[in-house]
Amino acid sequence: MSLRSVLVVPARRAALAVSCAAALASSPLCAGCGAGERASSAGGSDALPDDVPDTETPTTPDAPGCPAAVSARITVDNARGTLVGTLVVPAGCGPFPAVVIIPGSGPTDRDGNQVAAGVEPDTYRLLAEGLRDRGIASIRYDKAGIGASVSAAPETEQELLFEMGADDAGLWVKKLREDGRFATITVVGHSEGSLLGMLVARETEIDGFVSIAGAGRPIGDVLREQLEGLPDQDRERADAILGQLEAGELVADIPQNQLFMSLFRPSVQPFVISWMKHDPAVELAAVTAPILLLQGTTDLQTKVEDAERLAGARPDATLVIVEGMSHTLKEATLSNASQAEAYTDPTLPVVPRVFEAIEALIREE
Repeated sequence: MSLRSVLVVPARRAALAVSCAAALASSPLCAGCGAGERASSAGGSDALPDDVPDTETPTTPDAPGCPAAVSARITVDNARGTLVGTLVVPAGCGPFPAVVIIPGSGPTDRDGNQVAAGVEPDTYRLLAEGLRDRGIASIRYDKAGIGASVSAAPETEQELLFEMGADDAGLWVKKLREDGRFATITVVGHSEGSLLGMLVARETEIDGFVSIAGAGRPIGDVLREQLEGLPDQDRERADAILGQLEAGELVADIPQNQLFMSLFRPSVQPFVISWMKHDPAVELAAVTAPILLLQGTTDLQTKVEDAERLAGARPDATLVIVEGMSHTLKEATLSNASQAEAYTDPTLPVVPRVFEAIEALIREE
């Protein structure tokens, strides 16, 4: 599906194939993206006070005297406000391995949902619960500007830079590192979160890095591929705009239509320019921690070729291609109906191979 077709179908269906590039149309700071519309979904509720367990049913402790599993609200402050997330700790005495789950593009909450668009697979909640059952703790969080983390975003979209997402994720890594209950810290970046995780690894000590459905090419290349189906005149204009942005130049003359304004409106251009500075393969090559690359074969947003390009940059990384796994980490075919279900049905489980691969990496750290 081309980017053009994505942007003209109804919102619920559009979200099914929207790439990290098309998410520029639904920036956390733009009108109607869902920031502040709803605190979050399911496990992302902000109704709990700090460090108080939620209503999740605890599991049996591993040994007498050891705590039961707990899921609790947790916060950390960035330079602008407060980020809010959920800390899940397994049953037992620990210390436990722990992961920070970095969300993908767009107005995504801590459970992996974009409520305003009708995308509610609960992927990150399911991921956290599956890891908990394997003795692995986790933090997942509402992105700055989303859900309970509204105050953590810049005041205007024009102030938003790509690296801010990495800075926020790094704060959660440090929060876990300072907590004596956790033995190792692994960063798990999904989709856009994959590249953000690579930037975190450059600035913060981590014990392992997992890229799930991460792009293997610079965003400029991804955008050009997405725009190939445009009429010649539009495609040539888009290519020229991309060239200027890649050179770090703001573009004032933007065609006044939905497609061009969603991707290249003046207020989002600083974010795009900052994003374009980073080649995922180059960034991954600089990661010193053990690396796992996970990619599904029925993912409509990133391709097996993306994972292979990343693996080429780090031959020592473990590459796991999961047959039949969609972008939401759930089993799906390439049919519209199956993909729609993977993006909207929170009862569908995360593919077990995901947990197996992550656990294997963590146990080797």
